[in-house]
Amino acid sequence: MSHFHYRDGAYHAEGVGLAEIAAAIGTPFYCYSTGQLSENFGRFQDALGGLNARLYYSCKANSNQAVIKTLAQLGAGADVVSVGEMYRALAAGIAAHDIVFAGVGKTRDEMWAALEAGIYQFNVESVGELRALNEVALALGKRAPVALRINPDVDAKTHAKISTGKAENKFGIDIDHAPAIYAEAAALPGIAVKGLACHIGSQLIDIAPFRAAFQKMADLVKALRGKGLAVERVDLGGGVGITYRDEQTISFVDYTNAVAENFGNLGLKLEAEPGRAIVGNAGILVARVINVKEGVSRNFVIVDAAMNDLIRPTLYDAYHQIVPVIQPADDAAVAKVDVVGPICETGDLFAEQRALPPLAVGDLVVFREAGAYGAVMSSTYNTRPLVPEVLVKGDKFEVVRPRQTYDAIIGQDILPSWL
Repeated sequence: MSHFHYRDGAYHAEGVGLAEIAAAIGTPFYCYSTGQLSENFGRFQDALGGLNARLYYSCKANSNQAVIKTLAQLGAGADVVSVGEMYRALAAGIAAHDIVFAGVGKTRDEMWAALEAGIYQFNVESVGELRALNEVALALGKRAPVALRINPDVDAKTHAKISTGKAENKFGIDIDHAPAIYAEAAALPGIAVKGLACHIGSQLIDIAPFRAAFQKMADLVKALRGKGLAVERVDLGGGVGITYRDEQTISFVDYTNAVAENFGNLGLKLEAEPGRAIVGNAGILVARVINVKEGVSRNFVIVDAAMNDLIRPTLYDAYHQIVPVIQPADDAAVAKVDVVGPICETGDLFAEQRALPPLAVGDLVVFREAGAYGAVMSSTYNTRPLVPEVLVKGDKFEVVRPRQTYDAIIGQDILPSWL
C-alpha cells in the first residue's frame, strides 16, 4: 500500500497533511514515510527469508541519517561507496562489521580508514585496487576482507547512465579475467578473499538481465571452486526498479526466485544491496506554484523547486508523477503544461507537456517517488539553499535536515588576503 494518499480532499503523508508541513517549514521540502520504508524493507527481507541472505542498504540512494537509522533498526547493513557514507552509516548505528564498501575509485586513505574501522567487506573492482589494498592492509598489520566485483557483460536494459554491467562500463573485473585475479587475491598476504560481487545497473524492470548475470556468477563460483579456490559469499548488488509511471516492475518474490535458481544449492552467504527499491516510493518532493505563464505555443507552471533540488528529470529524462495537494474533482479538466523551476537553465524542466488539472499561484504540488536520488543529489546551484527533509511517522513529523541558510552557503567561501 502507499503511505502517501488523499484523505478528506488533501494529500497526506501517513497521517500528516502536507499543507500542515508546508505551513510550518515552507516549501520546497522532501518528505519521507517511516511506514513505507519499513514496509518496503520488510517485504524484501521476507522474500529472501528462505535463503542465507542479508540486506545491505545502498546509502547512495538516500543518505539522510534518519532514513539510515530507521533501516538499521529493522536490521539493515549498509552498502557505501565512500568513506563519507561509511561515517554516515556508523553514526546512524550500523556496526562496522555490517558495512560493505563498494566503488571503483577508493583512495588509499579511504582504504586505511575502512580497515581501521573494521568493515565487513571491500568490493574490489580492479587489479590495481587489489594490490593497493594489500599494501595498505599490510602497513596496518591487517588482512582486508574482499569480494571481487565481476563485470558479467550483461545488458541491464536500463538508462545508459545507470547501466554498470556491460563490458564497456568502468565497473568491475572482466569475467574472463576473474579466475586469474581471484587466484592472485588468494595468494596476497594482506587480502582475505571471501567471494564475488556484481551489480549490473539501477532501475531494472525486467528479471531477464538478473537471471543472466546470476547464472554467469554461479558458473564462476563453480569454476573457482573447481580450481581449489574457496568462495564463501556472493554479493548480488542492487538494481530492482520501482514504478515511476506505469512500468511493470520486478517483484521481490520474482527476484528471490532468480537468486534461488542459481545460488540456492551452492552453500553461499548472499548479500543484496537495495537502495531505490527501499526508499524510492518512500519519499516525495513538495513545491509551491509561484507563477503560471502563458507562452506563445505552450503554458508554463513555474514552481519554487528546481533542478538543483531534484535533478533526475534533467539528468536522466526521468519521469515523476506530479499531483496537486488539493484533490481535483474526478471530472476536472486537464491541460498540457510544462512544469519548470526558476533556475536560469532551459534544462530546469520537471515535465514537458504534462496533462494536469488547473493550477494557480500558491497551490502546492507533489513530485512522487522522489525518495531515491533526490535530496542526496541536490546542490546549491544559483546559490539556492538545500531544502529541508522531513520524516513522518503516523500523525507526527519532524525535520531531519533543516533548510540551509544563505549565510551558511556564502560563509563557505574564504576571501584571499589580497582582497
